[in-house]
Amino acid sequence: MAETEKAESKPAQPLKDAIRDARIEAAERSAVVVDMRDADLARLEILNDALDPVFAEVPAGVDIFDRGISRGDTPRLWIDVLAHVTMGRDKRLYRLVQDTRYGRTTLAESYETRDIVEAVTRYVARRLVERERALADDAAQGEVVARRNAAHAKRARRWRSFRAFLLGVVIGVIGLVALAILYPNL
Repeated sequence: MAETEKAESKPAQPLKDAIRDARIEAAERSAVVVDMRDADLARLEILNDALDPVFAEVPAGVDIFDRGISRGDTPRLWIDVLAHVTMGRDKRLYRLVQDTRYGRTTLAESYETRDIVEAVTRYVARRLVERERALADDAAQGEVVARRNAAHAKRARRWRSFRAFLLGVVIGVIGLVALAILYPNL
């Protein structure tokens, strides 16, 4: 009887109980999300370790790659400024994507670390070749600019010489006219 008296004396608070239950459910869901994010990070760290031999072969003077794992809402393994590896929706699929001016492009998808390592290796090789071509183009462009500057300097010297000659002729004519005016009998 004492229990029924306590239950009757305590007013029912269904909203408060529902809020408490919702908070408990949210805490359980967030724990699951944290566990899933930790699983993503663990798989990306495994991939990062598998990529060590690839990046060990990159020449020392090349600084276009900035490999590292970002730990945000969506963990990512960054290869460089443009490309990264992220996990798919099922949390087992690796996805290598590249940001372009036209949007994000998927370069490779696989459940196997080995396949993604090969795709990243191909990506790194393409980037190194692009860098070499850009440097070669810069060198060739530098030669063209040097030739153009030399030709411009040659034209400028000729023009300066012609102006000096023309100025001498004008000064000579003015001098002769002045002499003719000052000494009309000569």
